[in-house]
Amino acid sequence: MQEIPDPLSQSRVPAPFTVLPQFAAACLLALLYTAWSSLPVQAHEVAILKSANIAPYNQAISGFKSSMPRETTFIEYDLKGDAEAGRKYAAKIRASGADLVLAVGSKAAIAARLELFDIPIIYSMVLHPAKYDLKAPNIAGVASTIPIGQQLTHLRAVLPNLKRIGYLYDPEKTPPFSSDAANQARQLGITFVDRQVRTEEQVPMALRELLSEVDALWLTSDSTVLTEESFSFLLSAAFERHVPVIGFDPEFVRKGALMSFWIDSTDVGRGAAHLAQTILAGSPVPSSKTFLPKHRMALNQGTADYLGITIPPSVLSLADEVR
Repeated sequence: MQEIPDPLSQSRVPAPFTVLPQFAAACLLALLYTAWSSLPVQAHEVAILKSANIAPYNQAISGFKSSMPRETTFIEYDLKGDAEAGRKYAAKIRASGADLVLAVGSKAAIAARLELFDIPIIYSMVLHPAKYDLKAPNIAGVASTIPIGQQLTHLRAVLPNLKRIGYLYDPEKTPPFSSDAANQARQLGITFVDRQVRTEEQVPMALRELLSEVDALWLTSDSTVLTEESFSFLLSAAFERHVPVIGFDPEFVRKGALMSFWIDSTDVGRGAAHLAQTILAGSPVPSSKTFLPKHRMALNQGTADYLGITIPPSVLSLADEVR
Protein backbone atom coordinates (compact mmCIF):
# COMPACT_ATOMS: atom_id res chain seq x y z
CA MET A 1 0.00 0.00 0.00
CA GLN A 2 1.27 3.46 -0.87
CA GLU A 3 2.17 5.53 2.19
CA ILE A 4 0.24 8.75 2.54
CA PRO A 5 2.66 11.60 3.23
CA ASP A 6 2.24 13.68 6.37
CA PRO A 7 1.22 17.23 5.25
CA LEU A 8 3.22 18.78 8.09
CA SER A 9 6.38 17.20 6.79
CA GLN A 10 6.23 18.95 3.43
CA SER A 11 8.88 21.64 3.06
CA ARG A 12 6.49 23.90 1.21
CA VAL A 13 4.43 24.45 4.38
CA PRO A 14 6.20 26.58 7.04
CA ALA A 15 6.60 24.84 10.32
CA PRO A 16 5.35 26.62 13.48
CA PHE A 17 8.95 27.18 14.64
CA THR A 18 9.70 29.04 11.39
CA VAL A 19 6.70 31.37 11.69
CA LEU A 20 7.15 32.15 15.37
CA PRO A 21 10.43 34.15 15.16
CA GLN A 22 9.02 36.32 12.35
CA PHE A 23 5.87 37.02 14.31
CA ALA A 24 7.83 37.77 17.48
CA ALA A 25 10.12 40.17 15.62
CA ALA A 26 7.15 42.03 14.18
CA CYS A 27 5.57 42.34 17.60
CA LEU A 28 8.84 43.60 19.10
CA LEU A 29 9.20 46.26 16.40
CA ALA A 30 5.62 47.38 16.99
CA LEU A 31 6.21 47.65 20.72
CA LEU A 32 9.45 49.59 20.22
CA TYR A 33 7.78 52.04 17.81
CA THR A 34 4.90 52.58 20.23
CA ALA A 35 7.31 53.20 23.09
CA TRP A 36 9.47 55.55 21.02
CA SER A 37 6.56 57.57 19.67
CA SER A 38 5.14 58.00 23.16
CA LEU A 39 8.38 59.49 24.55
CA PRO A 40 7.99 63.21 25.36
CA VAL A 41 9.73 65.59 22.93
CA GLN A 42 12.24 67.80 24.74
CA ALA A 43 10.64 71.23 25.05
CA HIS A 44 12.72 74.32 25.71
CA GLU A 45 11.64 77.51 27.41
CA VAL A 46 12.74 80.81 25.92
CA ALA A 47 12.42 84.17 27.65
CA ILE A 48 11.84 87.12 25.34
CA LEU A 49 12.85 90.52 26.68
CA LYS A 50 11.95 93.49 24.46
CA SER A 51 12.78 97.15 24.89
CA ALA A 52 9.39 98.51 23.87
CA ASN A 53 6.13 97.58 22.20
CA ILE A 54 6.85 98.83 18.68
CA ALA A 55 6.19 97.26 15.29
CA PRO A 56 9.78 96.36 14.25
CA TYR A 57 10.43 94.61 17.56
CA ASN A 58 7.13 92.76 17.38
CA GLN A 59 7.87 91.67 13.81
CA ALA A 60 11.25 90.29 14.87
CA ILE A 61 9.62 88.38 17.73
CA SER A 62 6.96 87.01 15.39
CA GLY A 63 9.64 85.78 12.97
CA PHE A 64 11.53 84.19 15.87
CA LYS A 65 8.55 82.39 17.37
CA SER A 66 7.25 81.11 14.04
CA SER A 67 10.67 79.61 13.24
CA MET A 68 11.17 77.82 16.55
CA PRO A 69 10.02 74.22 17.18
CA ARG A 70 6.36 73.86 18.02
CA GLU A 71 7.17 72.46 21.45
CA THR A 72 9.01 75.63 22.53
CA THR A 73 7.37 77.69 25.26
CA PHE A 74 7.84 81.45 25.50
CA ILE A 75 7.69 83.92 28.36
CA GLU A 76 7.64 87.58 27.25
CA TYR A 77 8.66 90.69 29.16
CA ASP A 78 8.29 94.30 27.94
CA LEU A 79 10.54 97.02 29.36
CA LYS A 80 8.18 99.65 27.90
CA GLY A 81 11.19 101.88 27.30
CA ASP A 82 12.26 101.76 30.96
CA ALA A 83 15.83 100.46 31.20
CA GLU A 84 15.53 100.21 35.00
CA ALA A 85 12.87 97.52 34.59
CA GLY A 86 15.55 95.25 33.17
CA ARG A 87 16.85 94.25 36.61
CA LYS A 88 13.39 93.21 37.80
CA TYR A 89 12.66 91.17 34.70
CA ALA A 90 16.12 89.59 34.74
CA ALA A 91 15.40 88.25 38.22
CA LYS A 92 12.15 86.74 36.95
CA ILE A 93 13.98 85.16 34.00
CA ARG A 94 16.54 83.58 36.33
CA ALA A 95 13.77 82.21 38.54
CA SER A 96 11.86 80.84 35.56
CA GLY A 97 14.65 78.46 34.57
CA ALA A 98 14.62 79.66 30.96
CA ASP A 99 17.01 77.84 28.63
CA LEU A 100 17.74 80.89 26.48
CA VAL A 101 16.98 84.62 26.30
CA LEU A 102 16.09 86.63 23.20
CA ALA A 103 16.79 90.32 23.85
CA VAL A 104 15.09 92.64 21.37
CA GLY A 105 16.30 96.24 21.17
CA SER A 106 19.28 97.96 22.79
CA LYS A 107 17.78 98.50 26.25
CA ALA A 108 16.80 94.85 26.52
CA ALA A 109 20.21 93.74 25.26
CA ILE A 110 22.03 95.92 27.79
CA ALA A 111 19.85 94.66 30.65
CA ALA A 112 20.46 91.04 29.65
CA ARG A 113 24.23 91.56 29.42
CA LEU A 114 24.40 93.24 32.85
CA GLU A 115 22.10 90.87 34.72
CA LEU A 116 22.28 87.41 33.12
CA PHE A 117 25.57 85.53 33.13
CA ASP A 118 24.74 81.83 32.96
CA ILE A 119 21.95 81.76 30.36
CA PRO A 120 22.62 81.97 26.60
CA ILE A 121 21.56 85.36 25.23
CA ILE A 122 20.82 86.30 21.63
CA TYR A 123 20.39 90.01 21.00
CA SER A 124 18.58 91.45 17.98
CA MET A 125 17.29 94.77 16.59
CA VAL A 126 20.30 96.65 17.99
CA LEU A 127 21.55 99.20 15.46
CA HIS A 128 24.96 99.88 17.00
CA PRO A 129 25.99 96.87 19.11
CA ALA A 130 29.62 98.04 19.41
CA LYS A 131 28.38 101.22 21.09
CA TYR A 132 26.86 99.13 23.91
CA ASP A 133 29.75 96.66 24.33
CA LEU A 134 27.53 93.60 23.91
CA LYS A 135 30.34 91.15 24.51
CA ALA A 136 30.32 88.21 26.91
CA PRO A 137 30.89 84.44 26.73
CA ASN A 138 27.13 83.80 26.78
CA ILE A 139 26.10 86.43 24.18
CA ALA A 140 25.73 86.33 20.41
CA GLY A 141 23.70 88.58 18.12
CA VAL A 142 21.90 88.98 14.83
CA ALA A 143 22.69 92.13 12.88
CA SER A 144 20.07 94.72 12.00
CA THR A 145 22.23 96.67 9.56
CA ILE A 146 23.95 95.71 6.33
CA PRO A 147 27.75 95.85 6.02
CA ILE A 148 28.65 99.14 4.40
CA GLY A 149 30.76 97.44 1.73
CA GLN A 150 27.77 95.59 0.27
CA GLN A 151 25.73 98.77 0.07
CA LEU A 152 28.53 100.77 -1.52
CA THR A 153 29.10 98.07 -4.15
CA HIS A 154 25.45 98.25 -5.27
CA LEU A 155 25.52 102.02 -5.08
CA ARG A 156 28.64 102.22 -7.22
CA ALA A 157 26.98 100.01 -9.86
CA VAL A 158 24.05 102.46 -10.11
CA LEU A 159 26.17 105.63 -9.77
CA PRO A 160 29.50 104.84 -11.46
CA ASN A 161 30.67 108.48 -11.18
CA LEU A 162 29.91 108.73 -7.46
CA LYS A 163 32.73 110.43 -5.56
CA ARG A 164 31.29 112.01 -2.41
CA ILE A 165 28.44 110.81 -0.17
CA GLY A 166 27.03 113.20 2.42
CA TYR A 167 25.15 112.51 5.63
CA LEU A 168 23.88 114.41 8.65
CA TYR A 169 23.99 113.07 12.20
CA ASP A 170 23.61 114.06 15.82
CA PRO A 171 26.70 112.79 17.71
CA GLU A 172 24.59 112.41 20.85
CA LYS A 173 22.44 109.79 19.11
CA THR A 174 24.34 108.30 16.19
CA PRO A 175 28.01 107.46 15.75
CA PRO A 176 29.71 108.59 12.54
CA PHE A 177 30.76 106.04 9.95
CA SER A 178 33.66 104.03 11.28
CA SER A 179 37.19 104.21 9.97
CA ASP A 180 36.67 100.73 8.52
CA ALA A 181 33.65 101.98 6.56
CA ALA A 182 35.65 104.98 5.36
CA ASN A 183 38.45 102.68 4.22
CA GLN A 184 36.02 100.49 2.28
CA ALA A 185 34.59 103.59 0.64
CA ARG A 186 38.05 104.83 -0.31
CA GLN A 187 38.79 101.54 -2.03
CA LEU A 188 35.86 102.34 -4.33
CA GLY A 189 37.00 105.93 -4.83
CA ILE A 190 34.29 107.32 -2.53
CA THR A 191 34.63 109.80 0.33
CA PHE A 192 32.14 110.38 3.15
CA VAL A 193 31.28 114.01 3.95
CA ASP A 194 29.38 114.66 7.17
CA ARG A 195 27.77 117.51 9.04
CA GLN A 196 26.90 117.40 12.72
CA VAL A 197 23.60 118.75 14.00
CA ARG A 198 22.41 118.84 17.57
CA THR A 199 18.88 120.20 17.11
CA GLU A 200 16.21 119.85 14.44
CA GLU A 201 16.50 123.59 13.77
CA GLN A 202 20.08 123.14 12.58
CA VAL A 203 19.14 120.59 9.91
CA PRO A 204 18.05 122.92 7.03
CA MET A 205 21.22 125.02 7.00
CA ALA A 206 23.52 122.02 7.43
CA LEU A 207 21.69 120.20 4.63
CA ARG A 208 22.03 123.08 2.17
CA GLU A 209 25.76 123.29 2.85
CA LEU A 210 26.15 119.54 2.48
CA LEU A 211 24.19 119.23 -0.78
CA SER A 212 26.52 121.70 -2.47
CA GLU A 213 29.47 119.35 -1.84
CA VAL A 214 28.19 115.82 -2.50
CA ASP A 215 26.92 113.49 -5.24
CA ALA A 216 24.46 111.57 -3.05
CA LEU A 217 22.70 112.03 0.30
CA TRP A 218 22.75 109.08 2.70
CA LEU A 219 19.96 108.99 5.29
CA THR A 220 20.69 107.60 8.75
CA SER A 221 18.25 106.53 11.44
CA ASP A 222 18.92 109.61 13.54
CA SER A 223 15.86 111.05 15.23
CA THR A 224 17.29 114.59 15.27
CA VAL A 225 17.85 114.57 11.51
CA LEU A 226 15.02 112.40 10.28
CA THR A 227 11.39 112.79 11.26
CA GLU A 228 8.15 112.38 9.33
CA GLU A 229 8.10 116.13 8.80
CA SER A 230 11.77 116.52 7.83
CA PHE A 231 11.88 113.72 5.26
CA SER A 232 9.85 115.65 2.68
CA PHE A 233 12.14 118.65 3.11
CA LEU A 234 15.30 116.52 2.81
CA LEU A 235 13.99 114.84 -0.33
CA SER A 236 12.80 118.02 -2.07
CA ALA A 237 16.02 119.89 -1.25
CA ALA A 238 18.07 117.03 -2.68
CA PHE A 239 15.88 116.89 -5.82
CA GLU A 240 16.46 120.60 -6.41
CA ARG A 241 20.19 119.88 -6.55
CA HIS A 242 19.69 116.68 -8.57
CA VAL A 243 21.28 114.73 -5.73
CA PRO A 244 19.95 111.15 -5.28
CA VAL A 245 18.81 110.10 -1.81
CA ILE A 246 19.80 106.74 -0.32
CA GLY A 247 17.60 105.37 2.48
CA PHE A 248 17.35 102.47 4.89
CA ASP A 249 13.67 101.56 4.51
CA PRO A 250 11.56 100.65 1.45
CA GLU A 251 9.06 103.35 2.41
CA PHE A 252 11.65 106.01 1.52
CA VAL A 253 11.84 104.63 -2.03
CA ARG A 254 8.06 104.59 -2.29
CA LYS A 255 8.17 108.32 -1.45
CA GLY A 256 10.89 109.19 -3.95
CA ALA A 257 14.34 108.14 -2.72
CA LEU A 258 16.46 106.48 -5.39
CA MET A 259 17.53 103.46 -3.37
CA SER A 260 17.09 101.86 0.03
CA PHE A 261 19.00 99.06 1.70
CA TRP A 262 17.51 97.33 4.71
CA ILE A 263 17.14 94.14 6.70
CA ASP A 264 13.59 92.97 7.31
CA SER A 265 12.72 92.70 11.02
CA THR A 266 11.04 89.34 10.47
CA ASP A 267 14.24 88.04 8.85
CA VAL A 268 16.15 89.17 11.93
CA GLY A 269 13.81 87.07 14.07
CA ARG A 270 14.23 84.06 11.80
CA GLY A 271 18.01 84.41 11.99
CA ALA A 272 17.82 84.55 15.79
CA ALA A 273 15.68 81.39 15.79
CA HIS A 274 18.22 79.52 13.69
CA LEU A 275 20.98 80.56 16.08
CA ALA A 276 18.83 79.66 19.11
CA GLN A 277 18.13 76.16 17.83
CA THR A 278 21.84 75.57 17.28
CA ILE A 279 22.60 76.62 20.86
CA LEU A 280 19.71 74.66 22.37
CA ALA A 281 20.87 71.57 20.48
CA GLY A 282 24.11 71.70 22.46
CA SER A 283 26.48 73.84 20.42
CA PRO A 284 28.47 76.45 22.37
CA VAL A 285 27.37 80.07 22.18
CA PRO A 286 29.37 81.73 19.37
CA SER A 287 30.19 84.51 21.80
CA SER A 288 30.72 88.07 20.70
CA LYS A 289 29.79 87.26 17.11
CA THR A 290 27.06 88.92 15.07
CA PHE A 291 25.23 87.01 12.35
CA LEU A 292 23.82 88.67 9.25
CA PRO A 293 20.38 87.85 7.83
CA LYS A 294 19.49 88.45 4.19
CA HIS A 295 19.76 92.08 3.08
CA ARG A 296 17.13 93.69 0.87
CA MET A 297 17.16 96.48 -1.71
CA ALA A 298 14.49 98.74 -3.22
CA LEU A 299 14.85 100.97 -6.28
CA ASN A 300 12.76 103.81 -7.70
CA GLN A 301 12.90 103.71 -11.50
CA GLY A 302 10.88 106.92 -11.79
CA THR A 303 13.37 108.84 -9.66
CA ALA A 304 16.24 107.35 -11.66
CA ASP A 305 14.63 108.57 -14.90
CA TYR A 306 14.08 112.05 -13.45
CA LEU A 307 17.72 112.29 -12.34
CA GLY A 308 19.03 110.86 -15.62
CA ILE A 309 20.38 107.71 -13.95
CA THR A 310 20.46 104.35 -15.72
CA ILE A 311 20.01 101.41 -13.37
CA PRO A 312 21.82 98.34 -14.80
CA PRO A 313 19.66 95.25 -15.38
CA SER A 314 22.03 93.28 -13.14
CA VAL A 315 21.11 95.55 -10.22
CA LEU A 316 17.40 95.60 -11.06
CA SER A 317 17.37 91.80 -10.97
CA LEU A 318 18.66 91.85 -7.39
CA ALA A 319 16.06 94.32 -6.11
CA ASP A 320 13.30 93.13 -3.80
CA GLU A 321 11.12 96.07 -4.85
CA VAL A 322 11.15 98.36 -7.91
CA ARG A 323 8.84 101.38 -8.04
